[in-house]
Amino acid sequence: MKTVTVYFAVLLAGLALFAPGAATAGDGVHRLALQISDNDPQKMNTVLNVAANVARHYSGNGEEVEIRIVAFNQGLHMLRSDTSPVKERLAGFAKSMPNVTFNACGNTIAGMTKKEGKEPPLVDNAETVPAGVVTLMELDEAGWTIVRP
Repeated sequence: MKTVTVYFAVLLAGLALFAPGAATAGDGVHRLALQISDNDPQKMNTVLNVAANVARHYSGNGEEVEIRIVAFNQGLHMLRSDTSPVKERLAGFAKSMPNVTFNACGNTIAGMTKKEGKEPPLVDNAETVPAGVVTLMELDEAGWTIVRP
């Protein structure tokens, strides 16, 4: 009988992982990382739409959410002040969605600097991280949900 009780306790603990709200960290905050690696205005807008929709959903439920958009490879153009097709939207996010942050890949910046002869200018609300993919891996290891829209 004791074995059956332990089995059901383990089963119930496993099912709890799939219950609503289980995607939150121990502090109750939902965490989402969105990847952008293509120089495609449609994909950039999709990433921003997903971030806005997720932020609205959780704030509407009275829950906290942290969202990080990680740009690397050609997706860095999203965060370049000279080439971003979504620069105005990024400025709007800075004002209205403080829970959404933007990470620019340092490796990609170094490659673009070498190719172009100068460092690419970034929008004001972009933070440089050493490596975009490593950042995504570390966020995943810390329990963040990683999505590439």
